[in-house]
Amino acid sequence: MNPPSATTGRKVCFMTGASGRLGSEMALAAAGKGYTVFFTWHNSHEHALETLEKIQWVSPESRMVRCNVSRPKEIQAAFQEFRKHFDRLDLLIASASNFYRTPLGEVTEEDWDSLVDTNLKGTFFTMQEGAAIMRLQPFVSRIITMADISADLVWENFAPYTVSKSGVVHLTKVFAKSFAPTILVNSIAPGTITLNPEKDMDSPDTMASSIPLKRIGEALDIVKTLHFLIESDYITGQVIRVDGGRMLQ
Repeated sequence: MNPPSATTGRKVCFMTGASGRLGSEMALAAAGKGYTVFFTWHNSHEHALETLEKIQWVSPESRMVRCNVSRPKEIQAAFQEFRKHFDRLDLLIASASNFYRTPLGEVTEEDWDSLVDTNLKGTFFTMQEGAAIMRLQPFVSRIITMADISADLVWENFAPYTVSKSGVVHLTKVFAKSFAPTILVNSIAPGTITLNPEKDMDSPDTMASSIPLKRIGEALDIVKTLHFLIESDYITGQVIRVDGGRMLQ
């Protein structure tokens, strides 16, 4: 493949984890900003198809591919498929993530591998593949990772998850320094965003009471931050918390 050209048309976004609740909104937001979106999905083909249909109303050339990001060979295969259709990469969003409760004394090797391999190893190899394309381009491109405010907190019942997100924060800074000035690399660290009835044990009122802005975040709050990072030209290596002030506690 020849080095991508800055004049080959519509900007392109590669995104992992776009079929989840938050990921779907972020993928739609990228399409709304003028990007053709190539995204990966893993568990729910039905949800992925729904997301693709919505995106294609705005960006008809958008595509999707199945990929388990905990397996680097599948990430490589996803990028090989991406290269068949696109000769440029303007935006990479590493959003695929796994989250569930793991009491410290009960963590198994399977738990550790499931959480750390998906959240940290998957993010690293996705960024590595994306940067390999971006560094050859004669224009500025962007990588956005998804961290979590828990990276700076001590949650004993979520140790593998918080460790993985701490690693994502560090990777963001390493890639930002390594690939400046042509690749801007930043991270979004959500607080409590759109409760999941299957995983969030506390009531919405209880959760909101610990947040200075007294409300649970919405997908739109993350989307606005994504828009900001897409449009910013002088920010790299930063982690932007979107938490309603929760970390002020």
